[in-house]
Amino acid sequence: MTIHQFIKERPYLVWYVKDLSKLDEASIVEHVLNYGDWDDVQTMIKILGIQKTAQIFRHKSTPDKFGRQNYRPEIKHYFNLYFNKYANA
Repeated sequence: MTIHQFIKERPYLVWYVKDLSKLDEASIVEHVLNYGDWDDVQTMIKILGIQKTAQIFRHKSTPDKFGRQNYRPEIKHYFNLYFNKYANA
């Protein structure tokens, strides 16, 4: 299964996106971590690998030059702890 097949089976995670095939991996990771359940997260990690998922998360959870990032605070905190423990990068 590819990451795009995965997200097409879960349109409720990206309810406002019309063309799911145009989503990049970073956007899919963000939506799954913010809105998915634990099974969604684990399936995504199996597809992308824990290192790649952690790398995408770490890059996108760092605020940009305007101080913006799209992870909810509790999600950012939890997955910082999770990836620090299970994805030694």
